[in-house]
Amino acid sequence: MVKKSGSADQLIAVILKGIEEVKGKDIDILDLREIENTVCDYFIICNGSSNTQVNAIVNSIQKIVSRETKDKPWHVEGTDNAEWVLMDYVDVVVHVFQKHVREYYDIEGLWGDAKVTSIQTNY
Repeated sequence: MVKKSGSADQLIAVILKGIEEVKGKDIDILDLREIENTVCDYFIICNGSSNTQVNAIVNSIQKIVSRETKDKPWHVEGTDNAEWVLMDYVDVVVHVFQKHVREYYDIEGLWGDAKVTSIQTNY
């Protein structure tokens, strides 16, 4: 199934709304479309301050995306310990971290060729 980039843009906007609803921090969008052999077009990376907030971010994203786009993640993993939760929406993969785990794995560093857009939040 091939999605148009317009639908990815809409999905990203709704995912961002879900993150911001529960005050997810340090939101970055990595555009992977110019990089060969990537598993998706975009990564959205953010962090919460605890496993409770990480799960709240994940639940908020799922609820808002489902309500506004009728889309459900193809796969979700990591909710048991909620240190790093991956949500796979096929074209867009969301990584919700606790801050120390995000710093340890440094996904932005691993994908250094990606165009990064940082989202400013007002909280």
